[in-house]
Amino acid sequence: MDIRVLRYFLAVAREGTISGAAAALHVTQPTLSRQLMELEEELGTTLFTRGKRHISLTEEGLFLRKRAQEIVALLERTEAAFTATNEEISGDVYIGGGETEGMRFIARTIREVRREYPHITFHLFSGNAEEVREHLDRGSVDFGLFIEPADLAAYDYIPLPARDTWGVLMRKDHPLAARDAIDADDLADLPLIISRQGLVENEFSGWMGAKFRQLSLVATYNLLYNAALMVEEGAGCALCLEGIVRTGGDSPLCFRPLRPKMEVGLKLAWKKQQCFTRAAEIFLDRLKRQGERIAPQESVNTNSTNNFK
Repeated sequence: MDIRVLRYFLAVAREGTISGAAAALHVTQPTLSRQLMELEEELGTTLFTRGKRHISLTEEGLFLRKRAQEIVALLERTEAAFTATNEEISGDVYIGGGETEGMRFIARTIREVRREYPHITFHLFSGNAEEVREHLDRGSVDFGLFIEPADLAAYDYIPLPARDTWGVLMRKDHPLAARDAIDADDLADLPLIISRQGLVENEFSGWMGAKFRQLSLVATYNLLYNAALMVEEGAGCALCLEGIVRTGGDSPLCFRPLRPKMEVGLKLAWKKQQCFTRAAEIFLDRLKRQGERIAPQESVNTNSTNNFK
């Protein structure tokens, strides 16, 4: 399977027409049509449903589009790593992570790196732990930011000098908004919107004990923004981390921590024996130094010291 043909395929999937893709690619329509037909023959499947004016992807085409995007992106990143010069360090760093106030530490490190290396570009992907792990395993991100608990036995990682606090996001006019903190008894009959991650559910089960079975589940979420909209509309209260949704000023929402307090740490992980680009290596080195200045007692769990040569 030729990378050029994959780019042709992605252009057609993006444009929705042979003529539009041919114009974007600067190739003739017959050439493009022939390449697509040969790709379908090679794979032994139909990738497109061809209408009179528009081409749409079949189920197999949708699957190939996702894989082709990953393949092309990985190739482009590899090519960029080899074309970067020592005189002017450039390149791309890809970071995946869950929604957390701890991303501020990552942001500050990015700011410091960009001051010294303005040609390094950072790309952020937001998702839950499973999605970030999947991207990390496929090589479509260099680093993954994980919120504890997270099984990172298959990766090298460093703990970050930041902790997040679990609590309840609710409307300011909710009866519990007058409380300083929320305990397990308060949650027992409260309509709740909760993260769908299994490990998070296990943590709350341990925190609440037998009362966990009394929870009234309204919905689950993987990222908090849409869940916060449900809270605004009075559909329930959300169990979440502090600081992700703004609650000050004229916001109708407020956050109340759990009691006893439930805090989680953050870890930045990467694949074992990872061979970093120079840009990714610079970012990781700067992140470690920033962390050591803030929390020198934290250890680094890594045997990976591979550098890009």
